[in-house]
Amino acid sequence: MSNSTNNTAELTAEQVQNVLVQPLQAASLFLAAGPTVINTAGPIRLPKAAKYDGSALGFTGESELIPERDAEFDEIQLMPSTMKSVKVITRYSNELARQSVIALDSAIKDKLVGDVAAKLDAQFFGASGDGITTPRGLFALKDTQSLAAPSALDYDTLIDAWGLALAANVNTQGLKWVMSSADFVALRKIKDAGGNYILQPDVTAAGQFVLFGSPVVISNRVPTGKAALVDFSQVVVAQDLAPSVTILKERYADTDEQAIRVVSRYDVGALNPEAVVVLDKEDGA
Repeated sequence: MSNSTNNTAELTAEQVQNVLVQPLQAASLFLAAGPTVINTAGPIRLPKAAKYDGSALGFTGESELIPERDAEFDEIQLMPSTMKSVKVITRYSNELARQSVIALDSAIKDKLVGDVAAKLDAQFFGASGDGITTPRGLFALKDTQSLAAPSALDYDTLIDAWGLALAANVNTQGLKWVMSSADFVALRKIKDAGGNYILQPDVTAAGQFVLFGSPVVISNRVPTGKAALVDFSQVVVAQDLAPSVTILKERYADTDEQAIRVVSRYDVGALNPEAVVVLDKEDGA
């Protein structure tokens, strides 16, 4: 029997394609949802007028003394000097760079930027953060409205969330639902008496869904047991550095190596916390 590639594969050169197979990962959705982004390298203060209240005003007649009233203001503070960054460095040898079947620096850069973006999105949609060293997540923002929800979300609870937003004079045209894929699928399965699915896709945007007229942002980075109704125009993101990449060619010269550094620094706050309605499920964390 003659030797061939079928029975002596170990003697043939392995074919390696110069294509890097990327894993499936969630898209970065928080910034795409439409918050107000402010670029700043240091602490930022956003003046805020107190809530409008005409109850203290009266009607003044002709020639009567006009009463005086002080204007009240508050402020929102973001990006304190104590706010930490997301930073990472990956080293690689020059031999590896030369022998790699793909553009190694580009592959590592894409991987690190993707990792940093995933970390930030998880933090932004999360329930952690103190606003001092780490940015507050959407479910950790102060003074937001909250609503107890059943273990399985239902449409009555969602309407109650809408009611809280309406009572706070939130612009309903800017509202978006935020929930995990599990909660969305459970809602998607609810049918009316005729057996028809109640939740229908948006006919104007392929793959998009709306609930009571508001788009649905679906992210598995939303903590288990939580959902929200948010006017993202009232959420502000302070950005010091978007994920920025630096190639370090000289630092590891004594070992004939290079490195790639990715740095990013953000903070998150609410201009008007009433525009964020948080739904906490009874069995949620």
